[in-house]
Amino acid sequence: MKAKIDQFVINMVKEKRLEKNISQADLAYELGISVGFIGKIESTKYPSHYNIKHLNQLAKILECSPQDFLPKKPL
Repeated sequence: MKAKIDQFVINMVKEKRLEKNISQADLAYELGISVGFIGKIESTKYPSHYNIKHLNQLAKILECSPQDFLPKKPL
């Protein structure tokens, strides 16, 4: 089971990814990781999640701030 903060971040990244019409495969390529890893991150069945380095890279790819992936208040 993922921590609430991890799930929040994953949901925000997925939302931005879909807004930009970017597939899991395209995102994986840009991050230099496997498509399967993105699938595991977005699935609730696996404990995989993004790290700080990923969030910084994701912000560049999705043209936003890393802060856009985080909640305004602690969860």
